[in-house]
Amino acid sequence: MATHLDLEEQEQLDSLKHFWKQYGNLITWVLILALGGFAAFTGWQTYQRDRGAKAGALYDELEKAVRGGDADKATQVLADMKERYGSTTFADQAGLLAAKLQFEKGRVDAARANLEWVAANAGEKEYRVVAQLRLAAVLLDEKKHDEALKALPSDPPKSFVALVADRRGDILLAQGKPDDARIAYRTAYDAMDATLDYRRLVDAKLTALGAAPDAAPAAAAPAASGASK
Repeated sequence: MATHLDLEEQEQLDSLKHFWKQYGNLITWVLILALGGFAAFTGWQTYQRDRGAKAGALYDELEKAVRGGDADKATQVLADMKERYGSTTFADQAGLLAAKLQFEKGRVDAARANLEWVAANAGEKEYRVVAQLRLAAVLLDEKKHDEALKALPSDPPKSFVALVADRRGDILLAQGKPDDARIAYRTAYDAMDATLDYRRLVDAKLTALGAAPDAAPAAAAPAASGASK
């Protein structure tokens, strides 16, 4: 019996050796690739966390500069962020924040350049649309009406449709096109939630153009009380 078991074990061992000789190299490479992929993924996550932390620290520094009204410092920090962490959300937010301060300080060219950068490079569409809206406002302030219209997004997310239409109405009105402006404002009014206070401003714009939104239907008259005797 022992000899029989020994022979079976030897056969199994020989089969295993044959299998490993035929497929061992392939299995080894598969394991190496799998382990290497896991290590690379883990390393990438660590790298991304490290980048995010460093970009966040720079953003905090930029926020402090903005709160202090230091446009030079904000511009310097933003340039550093764009160079080192330009693909992060922090850089997109920093571009919008720095542009606001630069515009307030009269540095219109710098503000416009940073808004153009965010509009072209932001990873999330919402940030790109915000940058485009603000860029259009800057160009409108400079009376560059055609450029302002071109700066507006052609296919904004649903949550931005009203704001884009309202900004378009402002530009068209400044161009001396009240009829076109009225259409844009009406689009904004219809797309805006009725509970928003901003909707009242659009209402006022329409009213000023002689196109006040339709009044709510009058309440139905109460039914006559009591039956004829």
